[in-house]
Amino acid sequence: MSVQHALLEARGIGKSFFGIPALDEVDFTLQGGEIHALLGENGAGKSTLIKILTGVYRRDRGTIYLHGNEVSPDSVAEAQTLGIGTVYQEVNLLENLTVAENLFLGRQPRRFGMIDRRTMRDRSKTLLQRYGLNIDVDALLSSFSVAIRQLIAIARAVDLSGKVLVLDEPTASLDAHEVKGLFTVLRQLREEGVGIVIITHFLDQVYEIADRVTVLRNGRLVGSRTISELPRLDLISMMLGRELQHITRDHQAEPETVDDRGAPSIQFQNYGKKGSVAPFDLDIRPGEVVGIAGLLGSGRSETAFLLFGIDRADSGTATIDGEQVAITSPEAAIANRFGFCPEERKTDGIVGDLSVADNIALALQAQRGWMRLISSSHKRELADSFIKSLDIRPADRERPIKFLSGGNQQKAILARWLVTEPRLLILDEPTRGIDIGAHAEILKMIERLCSEGMSLVVISSELEELTAVAHRVIVLSDRRHVAELSGRQLTTDGIIRAIAGTGETEAA
Repeated sequence: MSVQHALLEARGIGKSFFGIPALDEVDFTLQGGEIHALLGENGAGKSTLIKILTGVYRRDRGTIYLHGNEVSPDSVAEAQTLGIGTVYQEVNLLENLTVAENLFLGRQPRRFGMIDRRTMRDRSKTLLQRYGLNIDVDALLSSFSVAIRQLIAIARAVDLSGKVLVLDEPTASLDAHEVKGLFTVLRQLREEGVGIVIITHFLDQVYEIADRVTVLRNGRLVGSRTISELPRLDLISMMLGRELQHITRDHQAEPETVDDRGAPSIQFQNYGKKGSVAPFDLDIRPGEVVGIAGLLGSGRSETAFLLFGIDRADSGTATIDGEQVAITSPEAAIANRFGFCPEERKTDGIVGDLSVADNIALALQAQRGWMRLISSSHKRELADSFIKSLDIRPADRERPIKFLSGGNQQKAILARWLVTEPRLLILDEPTRGIDIGAHAEILKMIERLCSEGMSLVVISSELEELTAVAHRVIVLSDRRHVAELSGRQLTTDGIIRAIAGTGETEAA
């Protein structure tokens, strides 16, 4: 009796970058004729695992099997030769070439040493007809929609590889009709025995298309389950890395309604941006911490971008103390005394080659305008003051900030905004990737700033963190504000149920 092997298996995969583990003993199994969703929040290790399977990264340890045979792809080309193809969210084809040239790039049919364009054209038409595409293969790729380009990329990947297809956020830029067409193609490929791995953050689509799901968190395997036997509530609990909890911070002594906390000083009415976040209402009171919760891709950061003017709202109004204001840019937000600490600290927060002192002074300089430069002596005074008050280590204002730890970089970014004395401070994942000591210090700082009358919006995937610091939590799903929790409702259990759509409290 022959042994039936899985199409693709990874066992004990480990990978570190600069001594920091990205994957730790991760297992993954893909069957032929299966659509397998790979899920997890930012930093879970999804991209690292995929890059190891497709030859972009070399694993530090572990074993990969294809049809039961050990393989070790050292490049994307070798992975393709083995039968593993990848299509990324940003389609990796060349817009200035024709459809046919893209389909056969690097493997053009030849005749008498020359590219045989007629054969290439005929093969391209035949190949695309398999996916229901009857298009001009001599037209430039740039003349087609994102959805068609994606199908062309899939056609190329399957034709090149034919066994395993990896799709990274394939529906992120597609509308509902285009998603339906893509899923029709994926089901067809599944019937033909292709194993498909799909990375996505749209849970509705996971339940529509996937057969199984594997969840990673913080570089570790949480588990693999058959989707038909996995309630949505359990899947969200797996992704957030905790079981449901019924006891969190005691909110019973707090006002049951937001109206009991006084009049809001900052209001956003019917505020939204098409394709980013559906219109929402948000009132923020002095000394109040408003939490924002939701899975990756739910619209958490997009909400922050709208509040801070990084994205420009195309509906609604913003008012401060009853007067309408236009938050059309970060400069306008800063002028209205808003501050923003972004999620991606290293790429969007710090200027790595500048000193700690220069980084701390950036927002104040932007607020003043570049015609009124901050003197060197004032920069030193500001830096020394906040280095001491926030315990930034090492206490060296002239050190390039890129050499500080993540926690101390975060403290310096917080200092940058505190210098401007903001009335609203927006914190997107303020404690991600920092050590336990710095984590506790930042949460204490949030509590202190709140007690001093500052308004804060705190976005976090750490639910206990939100229940510990927030007076209210706005829950997002599929880029809509779907619920608002406060008082006794504000528990990790309540947040998870609201994300899953089983909560009872609707958004205001």
